[in-house]
Amino acid sequence: MTEFEALLRLHMTRGIGTRTYQALIERFGSSEAILDAPRVELEAVPGIGPKLATAIIETSRTIDITTEINLAKEKNVQIIPHTSNQYPKHLKAIYDPPLVLYVKGTVLETDVIALAIVGARRCTYYGLSQAERFSRLLAQKGLCIVSGMARGIDAAAHRGAINSNGRTIAVLGCGLGVIYPRENIELAEQIPQHGAIVSELPMNTPPDFRNFPPRNRLISGLSLGVLVIESSLNSGSLITAQWALEQGKEVFAIPGNIDNIYSRGTHKLIKEGAKLVEDIADIIQELGPVAEFLNTCDTPSSNDPRSLLLNSQEKKIFALLSSSPKDIDEIIQLAGLPASVVTSTLMILEIKKLVKQLSGKRFVKS
Repeated sequence: MTEFEALLRLHMTRGIGTRTYQALIERFGSSEAILDAPRVELEAVPGIGPKLATAIIETSRTIDITTEINLAKEKNVQIIPHTSNQYPKHLKAIYDPPLVLYVKGTVLETDVIALAIVGARRCTYYGLSQAERFSRLLAQKGLCIVSGMARGIDAAAHRGAINSNGRTIAVLGCGLGVIYPRENIELAEQIPQHGAIVSELPMNTPPDFRNFPPRNRLISGLSLGVLVIESSLNSGSLITAQWALEQGKEVFAIPGNIDNIYSRGTHKLIKEGAKLVEDIADIIQELGPVAEFLNTCDTPSSNDPRSLLLNSQEKKIFALLSSSPKDIDEIIQLAGLPASVVTSTLMILEIKKLVKQLSGKRFVKS
C-alpha cells in the first residue's frame, strides 16, 4: 500500500477529519503507519476512542479504494492529497482543510485572487441578474468566481464568469460522480473548461443537507471574500459568510427590496458590518493591495459593451433598460419614439438575447 492509498483510506473512514488525522500523524508519522498501528496505541492518541480505533483498523481496510480511484479516472477527476504541490495553497491555510481534494478541471495559482458569490436558490430575477452582472464584471477584472453550483444565485454567478471567458470554481456538497442539481448538468460540463469543480467527498457521495455547511468553509476558504446576493435569515449563504469571518475574509452584501424575505439575510449582514455593495469598485477597493494584480482598478464604464454592435435606435432603447424592470409605456415615453418603433426594436433586442420580456410587458437587460 502506498502512502497515497493509505491517506485515501483514512480520508474515506467516517470520523477521520483533519484535526484527528494531525493527531495521528504526530504519533505515528505516516498514513501507512497509522493503518498498521495496534488498537491499544491508537486508543492512546487524544481524541481516538474505541469506536474510532475500530473504524481505522477494520473499516479503512475494507474500503474499496481501487473502485474509487478508477471511477475518478473515468470521470477525469484528480484526487489531490493535502501534501501535494497541486493542492490549493490558500485552502491549506484554513483551520480544517480536507485531507484530499477531488478536482475536475484545473485550479491555477492565479485562482488565489478569487471572490465567492453566493445566495438564495429561490431568488428574484433581480438577484439573478445582479449575480450574473457582478460575476461577469469581476471575472473581466481577473477575479476567479467561486460558488456552490446550486440553482439560483450560484448558477448565475458561474454563468457570468463563463460568459466573460473568466475563471470559476464550483464547490459541491456531494461527490464529483454525482451532479446535483440535475438541471445544472450542462453547467457542470462547462465549468471545468473555465476552472474546476471540486469536492472533499468521495466520488459517489449523494447530496445530503449535512454536507453543505462543511462544504461552505471551502467556498470561503478558496476566496478572498464572500459576496452575498439575496438570502433568507436561515440560508446557507449566511453560513458561508460566517466561515469567511472566522477565516479572516471580507464579507460583502448587495441590499435588496425591504419587503422581500430574500433581502433579510443580506440586510442582517450589512447591519452586522458587511460591506454594502453597489458596484464592483466597492469590492475592489476593499481588497486593498490585491487590486494591484487585477486587470484594472478603475470603475467600469456604465456603457454596456454589448451595445457597440447595435444601431443607433437599438442603442437608445437598450441604454434605457437595466436589471430593474421597466414597462412598455415608460420605455416609449423615455425613448420619445413611436410605440410601433419601440415595440419592434425591443423584439429585435430579444432575438439578440440582450433583452428579456417579463410578465405585464415589462423589460430588463438580459
